Amino acid sequence: MSAHCQLTGARPGFGNTVSHSHRRTARRFDPNIQRKRYWLPSEGRHVRLTLSARAVKTVDSIGIEAAVARIRARGEKV
Repeated sequence: MSAHCQLTGARPGFGNTVSHSHRRTARRFDPNIQRKRYWLPSEGRHVRLTLSARAVKTVDSIGIEAAVARIRARGEKV
């Protein structure tokens, strides 16, 4: 599963781990990705979305219909 959110588009960030001696090692900051299954009443089916934890809260706030509309507007397949 790729580490990107279908709703917000959050992708991994890259940077360095800096040790006590100040040596730098490459690292990756992954978003908190979850796979969630929602009932989509307008289509009479379930959809499985790959969302960040922040996007799950957004879906709870704006509703699944509006969230799916945003995902489709971004060009993602649902």
